[in-house]
Formats: sequence, structure tokens, C-alpha cells
Amino acid sequence: MPIDVWQRAVFEYHLYMTEKRIRGGTAHRLPADMRTALAKDSKALATWNDITPLARNEWICWTISGKKTETRVEHVEQMRDKLKQGIRRPCCWIGCVHRTDKAISPSITALLEKKGR
Repeated sequence: MPIDVWQRAVFEYHLYMTEKRIRGGTAHRLPADMRTALAKDSKALATWNDITPLARNEWICWTISGKKTETRVEHVEQMRDKLKQGIRRPCCWIGCVHRTDKAISPSITALLEKKGR
């Protein structure tokens, strides 16, 4: 078996084994690109596993909120870097508007109305 095929098999096995340990958020499932980034960085993964489901949900929502592919890629990298530094929530994020377990606050509703969402 060529080495690149072997390395790929080991990597896929690692993803399979960590998949059960890398949890998603409350309103969002963990996308594959985020799962891969976390699986490749043990320090970021340790922080990810230590934060609350609501904090994980905010990271996911913030990461997937970009409209361009380039923005998404940047958000995944920033998420990994910030988690690696121990930062537990995305900065300056209004919070996930997809949550069904609580109403959106009046201040966030006003912000969304200004943005035309």
C-alpha cells in the first residue's frame, strides 16, 4: 500500500474515532470542515470538548454565517486558533438566531431589523 493511501486511511480512522468525542451545538450539527480542523489540533479540540454546548453552538453558527467560501475558510481557521488560545466564545457575535429554545432578545431583534434580516 503506498504511503499516501496509508496516511489517508490513518487520518480517516482518526476522524472516525474522534467523531464520537467531537460534539456539536444545541441548534447546529458540527460541519465536516470544522470537525476536521478540530481533529487535527489537539489543543483546540481540548478547549472544544471543555466548553458548553451553547458555546459550541455559537462557534458553529459564527463559522457557517459567512456567505463566501473564503469567509468560511477564514472562520474555521480563526475558530481553531482562538480555541487553541483558550478563547471559549466568538468575539462580538450576536449569538445564534437559530435557537428554538429561547426567544431572540429585543436588542438583537432591533439589530437584525436594521440589517434587513
